[in-house]
Order: sequence, then structure tokens, then C-alpha cells
Amino acid sequence: MSNAHAAENWTKSAGLASDLSRDVSRRAVCTGIASALALPFLSRSAYAASLESLVLYGPPAGPSITLAYAVGKGLLRDVADKVEFKTWRTPDEMRAGLSSGSMQAVVMPTTVAANLHTRGLGLKLANVMTNGLLYVVSRNDKIADFADLEGQSVTVPFPNDTPELVFDASLARHRMEGKVEVERAGSPIEAVQMLLAGRIDTALLPEPAVSAAIFKAKASGQPLYRVLDMQREWGIVTATTPVMPQAGLALTQSFLDAHPGQAKALLAGLEQAAAEVNANPAAAASQAASALELPWPVLEASIPYSNLVAMNALDARGSIETLLRTVAQSHPEMVGGRMPDASLYL
Repeated sequence: MSNAHAAENWTKSAGLASDLSRDVSRRAVCTGIASALALPFLSRSAYAASLESLVLYGPPAGPSITLAYAVGKGLLRDVADKVEFKTWRTPDEMRAGLSSGSMQAVVMPTTVAANLHTRGLGLKLANVMTNGLLYVVSRNDKIADFADLEGQSVTVPFPNDTPELVFDASLARHRMEGKVEVERAGSPIEAVQMLLAGRIDTALLPEPAVSAAIFKAKASGQPLYRVLDMQREWGIVTATTPVMPQAGLALTQSFLDAHPGQAKALLAGLEQAAAEVNANPAAAASQAASALELPWPVLEASIPYSNLVAMNALDARGSIETLLRTVAQSHPEMVGGRMPDASLYL
């Protein structure tokens, strides 16, 4: 019952009590008043208890700033009594968590969401949380265009996942297959370590790994530059706008079945969080630094380059399908062998 209805009931009870004869028990009147006043409290408690706890999982990348901020600022109180944020470190760890059921709300590459959905894992893409956060960093500041990578060696993290797939699509678009030596690193952290150790000169990295690499290189007196914006390159590859819906929040069907009313509150909270993060990167970085185990100056520097959003997946379907279709041209297995239908989208 709403506060307004409770107040109306209380008023009617009080008015009726004044008209009753003096032999009406004061205890009965007080009991009625107490019951009416308690109804709003009981209603809120029942709602809050609908989901006791929820863990949001995300990669050590830009969208997790939004997750950590939303949790830390209490923007998801309407979702569960207790909300936590945890990182997954590798795509294999994330896939294992989904398969076992230990992860139910996970930020992942949109290509992975499509793959798992098409293979029947029971998962829906709820939103897009970044429109692209991939950049090429290099010791060579003469690289100004993708064609300048010809004859170079570029290290790419997460083999057979979004960064490599996007890079391969760019190589194909420029007819540069075989003209760039593509090396692989298991994770962005590994690639950053290789850069700082002088073992490689150029790498494709996501934010905030890009900002971390530049920050650490500067501290040690090493030259390192952000030379290529892969979102801009993606616009060239696809002949569309420079929007790469790289990752989003996926929810398992078991979560949606068990808690059908929570998804809307979760998406609303993340939308508010994304707006606040973009409006005040310093405050957002301070809030998220501990959760992501990165210095807040690194996170603050990364936010303007992370293209953070919280757009409903259905609204972003056009750009998502452009990404999936482009990837599927050379790697159809990465989207599950076929383009997913509308059932992918929450």
C-alpha cells in the first residue's frame, strides 16, 4: 500500500473513532492506527527482500568502472539488499562461471554473448556498456594511420576474442593480411608488461590498460603513445559511424526466470551510473579504484576514452548486428555459426 493510501486509511479511522461512543476501546483504535502506519514499511520490506544478494561480474576494462561505481554509490538498492562487484580475468574464467551457474549477471563481449546464446546456453544481452575502447599504443609516434602498421609487429591480447577479431577485420579491409606480424598475449596486463619491459613496441589494448601503460611508461621515462583509435578505424571497416558496441551486460535465463522484476531496476541503475561516471571521471575513478585494483589517476584518464554507455541492447541492435556480421564474415564460429535472432536481446 502507498503512503498516500495509508494516510487516507488513517484519517478515515481517526474520523470514525471520534464519532463512536465513549465506550469504544482506545486500544482498538490505537491498534488500527498502528496497523495502517505499518503498511508502507511492510510493503517496502517485502519488495527489498525479493532478492537478497546479487554479484555483478565484469572484465578488468572500462565497463567495470560503471559497475563498481554503481555498487559503491548504492545505485542498485532497488535490485537487491546486497550487491557486489567482482572481476573475471579471462574469457575462459567467465565462460566457466556461466556454465556452472555461479555467474548470472556478467559484462562480456557482445560477440561472446551472441556465441553463447546461439549455442543454447540460456542467456540474453540486456544492454551495451561501451561503444568501443580499443586503441593501438606504440613507442613509434610516426604511426598515424592503420596502413602505417605494414611491416610492423603488433601484439594483441585475448586470442580469438573481440580485440583480435576486430584487428583481423581491419587487416582484411586494408588488404594487409600477412603484411603485419600479429603476436598474441594472454591478457592486456601481459601485453602491458611486455611493452614496459621493451620486449615489444606496439600493442592493441583496451582501456584502462592503455592509460595504465602510458602512465607507467611516463613514470619510468619511456616513450609510449596512443597512436590509433580503433573505433574510428571500425567506422572505416564497416562504412558506418565509429561505434563499436564492444561489450554489454548479459543475464542468464535462470536469473530472469527467478527474478523477473529486477532486470528493469538493474538497467536503470546502470544508466544513471554511466551518466555520472562520464560527468565526473575523478569521482568515479576514486569510487572504482579499489574494486578494479588500479590507481585512480589511471582510471580517471581512461574514462574519456572508454565510450561508456548503458544503452538497452534492443536500441543498439543495429550496431550490434553490424559488429557480429563483420566478425562472422571471416570467423562465423565466433558468433555460434550463424547470426543470432531477436531472442538474443532482452
